[in-house]
Amino acid sequence: MTTEPARASLDPIALDRLRELDPDGRHGVVRRVLSTFEISLAQILHQLAAEIGQGRPSAVADIAHKLKSSSAAVGALALSQACAEVERRQRVGAPAQLDDDVRRLITEGEVALQSVRAILGSLISSP
Repeated sequence: MTTEPARASLDPIALDRLRELDPDGRHGVVRRVLSTFEISLAQILHQLAAEIGQGRPSAVADIAHKLKSSSAAVGALALSQACAEVERRQRVGAPAQLDDDVRRLITEGEVALQSVRAILGSLISSP
């Protein structure tokens, strides 16, 4: 298992799917979805940090499950994949890896958060 985070930005295909919902950008769908994801992800990262040392695999699996699809929807594919792997492992009972799994999700989440913030910054600075 590798715990090194992927350094890629958000998946352009996923972002294109979001743009298709608002082709002319008039309704700010991409900005709103990414802003909502940013807020949610920041909160989830705090929840995950609180789980380190707590020994609660079901709580970590629940957090990973909740984050898995939303991260895929915005193109944070490395985070989504990490969530799927952590969720599966913790649901089948791998408590020895719990803190490592939590740290992996935090690391991948921080990478995704940086990518989201960079895109939001470019959307705000665009005319």
